[in-house]
Amino acid sequence: MDIGIAHPLYLLPFDHRASFTSGLLGVTGAPDQAHRREASDLKMVIWEAFEYALDHGAPRESCGVLVDEEYGADVARAARAAGVTLAMPVEKSGQDEFELAYGDEFARHIEDFDPDFVKVLVRYNPQDDAANNRPQETRLAQLSQWLRAQDRRLLFELLIPPTAAQSAQTGDDSLVYEQQLLPLLIVDAIAALQNAGVEPDVWKIQGIDDRGGCERAVAQARIHGRDQVTCIVLGHGADAERVRGWLSVAAGVVGYAGFAAGRTIWHDPLADYVGGRLDREAARRRIAGNYLDMIDTYRNAAKHAIGDTPTTGAIS
Repeated sequence: MDIGIAHPLYLLPFDHRASFTSGLLGVTGAPDQAHRREASDLKMVIWEAFEYALDHGAPRESCGVLVDEEYGADVARAARAAGVTLAMPVEKSGQDEFELAYGDEFARHIEDFDPDFVKVLVRYNPQDDAANNRPQETRLAQLSQWLRAQDRRLLFELLIPPTAAQSAQTGDDSLVYEQQLLPLLIVDAIAALQNAGVEPDVWKIQGIDDRGGCERAVAQARIHGRDQVTCIVLGHGADAERVRGWLSVAAGVVGYAGFAAGRTIWHDPLADYVGGRLDREAARRRIAGNYLDMIDTYRNAAKHAIGDTPTTGAIS
């Protein structure tokens, strides 16, 4: 199987686990069975919204869901049965350093659900101490090699938290960090991970505000014959206006394939549903509308560069 993909990818991610139960349900510590059932039901609301979006013009061939096994197993099975692109995480939730969620049993879980993409979320700063980075690099390279041997695709979600020195350099201003340091760190991180033997098909990376930064990220992702490797924009829980800005910049860059925006799309409607301010149908329609809006934003920005035309419509 060749590395990379050759089609757009508009992912709706809701594979959040600890942050999902704490953020929406107010759970501290381990959730009980009632909270677990509620979390699973909320993930089903998002799936129903995704189906609603498909019925209202979202391009099925480019759309997909990223959902976990812990609370979203029923969604994953429904997506597989419906022929929808399915991505699933294998990392342990809420860890600063990458670990496999199911340890040595990870392969069985992947094979049971048979996702189109195996996803890892990794916090990795290339300027961090090498002794901190090396264990992650080793584990990720081993996973990457196993996936390649099994003809499975890797979706790599790269988060780059600032080091203490970088925070001091930017005065602890997250916006300054994201605009001045992050674009270069993304390139360096991709290069370091490639050199360690990590070979994703898709890099899910934080939004970059300027076209040149996006072009440099893609150039590194595609270096040395990795011509079909693509990048997609990570929403990172930012507000919708900020995410639209990132999408508009990235969409015109050859080598970007789409986005993976989750909390930006579903958090507020689900919070209103949990709080009794929306019923299930209204929450589903709002989530679907937000997802369609992101697809239209990306496709409208890209249409002159790639000849695409929007096919979705607003949900009233």
